Amino acid sequence: MKKKLTHRQLQFLSQFLDIYREMEHSVHYVTVAERLGIGKVTAYEMLRLLEEKGLVRAEYQANPDQHGPGRAAVLFYPTQEANRLINELAGNTADIEDWQVVKKQILQQLREGKVGGYEELLSNLLARIPERRSPLIFVTELITAVILMLTTIQDAPEIRVLLERLHQIGLPKKINLSVMSGIAMFLSVIERTNRRYSTVLLAQFSRYEDALSQLSEESRRQLGEFTREVVQILSS
Repeated sequence: MKKKLTHRQLQFLSQFLDIYREMEHSVHYVTVAERLGIGKVTAYEMLRLLEEKGLVRAEYQANPDQHGPGRAAVLFYPTQEANRLINELAGNTADIEDWQVVKKQILQQLREGKVGGYEELLSNLLARIPERRSPLIFVTELITAVILMLTTIQDAPEIRVLLERLHQIGLPKKINLSVMSGIAMFLSVIERTNRRYSTVLLAQFSRYEDALSQLSEESRRQLGEFTREVVQILSS
């Protein structure tokens, strides 16, 4: 389960990790405050909040400058969960950047293909789909391939109705991205579809559902927008 953190908390955690890695030992909250240019109380309270979320641990060390009994110094260090979370977010950022490139290429090819057809694009997509790529890019290419296959038989009344519904995919109270699994099964039993293509699609849909479950709410929202744009291009 992902930790619910605000942008400010995530930024602070990332900066704290940088300080910890640089110093290679637990860090006093005063040091954190000085390095980040914030108040000591602010740094302390933020570290305690992250501790409550399981992202930071506190340890107490005797103050070497103080002789006799006295208050121990409070130092903090990140947990494995903190490292995992920040690494995951960094990976998601890279995925989004890669996805933006793939998305742009697909939409451009769809617009250019309105004259000469989409056979080459569909063939290339289906060839790439079995590759181990990020869940976001995999889902994007599979959705595009399914919609392209639908357009090859869009003169059928039931297909026209289905494409019309896809204009609203991902919108509140409308069909969601999981519907693509059912569409792939539907395509596999229609005689007019390319049997080789539909077999490739059907074989990937257990992976599709798994990849979809790994995506954030924001990624799903962006995929919904992308899918609606694909349908709009192919229907115009």
